[in-house]
Amino acid sequence: MVERHISCLDLDQIAASGQCFTWQRLGEGHYGIPARGSYVEAEQRGERLVFSCGETEFEALWADYFDLSTDYEAIQAAIDPADGYLRAAARYGRGIRVLRQDLWEVLVSFLISQNNNIGRITRSVQGLCRRWGEERRAGSRTYWSFPSPAALAGASESDFAALGLGYRARYLVRLTAEVEAAGYEDWARRLRAAGSEEAMERLTGLYGVGKKVAQCVCLFGLHQVDAFPVDTHIRRVLEAHYPAGFDLERYKGYGGILQQYLFYYDLAVKSR
Repeated sequence: MVERHISCLDLDQIAASGQCFTWQRLGEGHYGIPARGSYVEAEQRGERLVFSCGETEFEALWADYFDLSTDYEAIQAAIDPADGYLRAAARYGRGIRVLRQDLWEVLVSFLISQNNNIGRITRSVQGLCRRWGEERRAGSRTYWSFPSPAALAGASESDFAALGLGYRARYLVRLTAEVEAAGYEDWARRLRAAGSEEAMERLTGLYGVGKKVAQCVCLFGLHQVDAFPVDTHIRRVLEAHYPAGFDLERYKGYGGILQQYLFYYDLAVKSR
């Protein structure tokens, strides 16, 4: 077991922030997290977090996954004091971090996120894992890995539609075929090495991947934290609070992190 006191990390907020869909809620502030071919349970009380792994695994995998090398307090402190809305959003979502997730998992998840909500996306993604992922054990827990491109290659459009993907099922069939034909590891290596413009060009060249999905993949799958996806929530925020435009130049290097605060805050305000 590893115990850490970590500021600006809230498991509940991250789980509800719309960037990851495979976490399993095991209790209050307690999650089972399958990622990068491994699994950890994380439990939180305030800034005290306990992880069900050894020190070596934590430093090699989970510290990076939770982006612990980034100073989120400094990012929040750098927000324009005159921007009351953004400051309120950052206070409200103070514990959100942009996870360093698996590229393929993010690409598939956001492909099927189009015109969808977090609950349905989560059910569809977890359905994919149970149907085509590998069943694994971690202590007394059973979990399923995220299926590889090869594992999904034999699935049909009707197979995916049965999981609630609707018209997105044909996108996933085509996506899987494209990356398999290109050789996924080589394709992913070139994408990771690409700059932001090239990455956007490569991603939007895929069938069913538009600008918003590509930006989400850049932010959550490539950790290009300048990416600033604009969906319905962010568009509403921009129209209401930033009619002259959001100053991405001021926040160069971490605009995507601020996007997460705005998205999460708008989601909460709308739900209220």
